[in-house]
Amino acid sequence: MNKPIKLIIQIPCFNEGQSLPQTIQDLPKTVEGIDCIETLVIDDGSIDETIEVAQKLGVTHIISNKHNMGLAKTFRRGLDECLKLDADIIVNTDGDNQYAGEDIEKLIQPILNHEADIVIGDRETQKIPHFSRTKKLLQALGSAVVRRLAGIHVPDTVSGFRALSKEAAIKLNIVSNYSYTTEMIIQAGKRGIKVSSVPIKTNQVKRKSRLFKNIPDFIIKQMGTIIRMYVMYQPLRFFFYIGLTLFIFGLLPVIRFVYFFFTTNGEGHIQSLILGGVLLMIGIVAFLAGFLADIISYNRQLHEITLEKVKRLELNQKK
Repeated sequence: MNKPIKLIIQIPCFNEGQSLPQTIQDLPKTVEGIDCIETLVIDDGSIDETIEVAQKLGVTHIISNKHNMGLAKTFRRGLDECLKLDADIIVNTDGDNQYAGEDIEKLIQPILNHEADIVIGDRETQKIPHFSRTKKLLQALGSAVVRRLAGIHVPDTVSGFRALSKEAAIKLNIVSNYSYTTEMIIQAGKRGIKVSSVPIKTNQVKRKSRLFKNIPDFIIKQMGTIIRMYVMYQPLRFFFYIGLTLFIFGLLPVIRFVYFFFTTNGEGHIQSLILGGVLLMIGIVAFLAGFLADIISYNRQLHEITLEKVKRLELNQKK
């Protein structure tokens, strides 16, 4: 007898008391191929009536952070809770009703068909009329960078509307404090988790985003996450490029010193030698840092394998 397939729709919330009713109302009550649908609200230290509203709406599960921890940590806590609740498929959506709940059936289809373990909702941002040109450009550029680093094709890498299989949720380890969206895709690419995407509809959100203050703030935080993930998974290449660049720039003033030393009867330009020597030393240090980070990276992979086994053991004990 086949095990019933459970879908849990998780909704990270921070002060979403006003928008949560519409978000819950739009969620599907039945989905073909799914035997049980449950909802989980993860309240991120809201100071409005979010929890009370969730209770009145009949949300299946409600957990709450004691204080505001940020979206990435709240998302990670939601995944852990969904695994404890024996979810076979997890869908993440926003509490501001940005994403159309009716698209959930489309979103999980590749997982039900065993075609992917993570499915990202593609908002097709270039077609959204209320997105500014600057936002569209940044979305396209950021997604292109993440696709390049992850080695997978996902048009909309920062979309929060995504579905995960149980296997993907067990394997992923979100460590970012800011952007779980890009980190998840890079991790999936480096760990061989199959990712696909489907086009989705979006609703216009009237309030400003709470994730960032302005566009420069968004760029800085996203780039920080991308660089951190790149260094984590490809440290040798990262430090090699830095070391090579410094080494080349260090050679130029040294060559200049040697040239003037032999063409001006030994006078030379000592400042060029000092500058070149410093840059060469820093370049060598960068090379060594790359080798050390690469060794640490292998150790991290062993920790990831261990953590995955621990998760499986904990989940098996609860059955």
